[in-house]
Amino acid sequence: MHKRLFGSVAAVGMALGVALALASPSLRPFGIDLPGQKSPNATPVDVELVLAVDISYSMDPDELALQREGYQLALTSPDFLNALKNGMHGRIAVTYFEWAGSAEQRIVMPWRLLDGEASARAIAAEIGAAPMRRAFRTSISSALAYAAPLFENNGFAGLRKVIDVSGDGANNQGPLVTVIRDEVVQKGITINGLPIMLKRPNSATMDIAELDIYYEDCVIGGPGAFVVPLREREKFVEAIRTKLVLEIADHRDMPRPTLAQAREPRISCTIGERMWQERWGRGGLDAQ
Repeated sequence: MHKRLFGSVAAVGMALGVALALASPSLRPFGIDLPGQKSPNATPVDVELVLAVDISYSMDPDELALQREGYQLALTSPDFLNALKNGMHGRIAVTYFEWAGSAEQRIVMPWRLLDGEASARAIAAEIGAAPMRRAFRTSISSALAYAAPLFENNGFAGLRKVIDVSGDGANNQGPLVTVIRDEVVQKGITINGLPIMLKRPNSATMDIAELDIYYEDCVIGGPGAFVVPLREREKFVEAIRTKLVLEIADHRDMPRPTLAQAREPRISCTIGERMWQERWGRGGLDAQ
């Protein structure tokens, strides 16, 4: 079942991973295609990893810079590189894109092979060289719908396919997040989450107090899916490093979890849409 990892330090060495999932028939909702059979020339890797990073206006410039730096430092950290060596192939494929509203997804770094310190440093430099930007609204569902087809024809054949979503708010635009989440999971893709909870929610924001619960019940899914909540700025790099180490850990004995829609969520999965409607109405201004 889904796992929650609190704090971050002790979690780095935990034996938590993702099982090899069998793909289900494609229903193609919202344009999501089933990752098809890979070319025989595809490079075998332990994980095909999509890093989906929130750049909505609810993230202030310092947080955006800290978030990007966190991924750069995590990908080049000894903990991550040591975990990489322990995989069956000792390499992963990774791509990095930024997202905000339903029409705001942009690839910062296309698919790259990460097979050691040199490639990790080159990838970190490529991510860091991209200009910073921000955009309106928060559509986790659209980010997931955008991410799923990226696995198709990418030149890699991974034992696992993982979407790593970081964000500081609930879905407030685009399709319902649970609908897209479940369709993605049914295609053998695991979704993990990094809910960013640095600000105290108040009446002037669209933040929610239980964002970690929202991510657990409404966003993540798939074999061994988990969240690493981030509550302190000084833990940013540590939390991202923990999450990446766990995502490339090779443990295939995790049971396939029940989709969140099959049980009662502890928090409304439409809370973001309701908050937006209550604050701005149908013709309201874009604020997040």
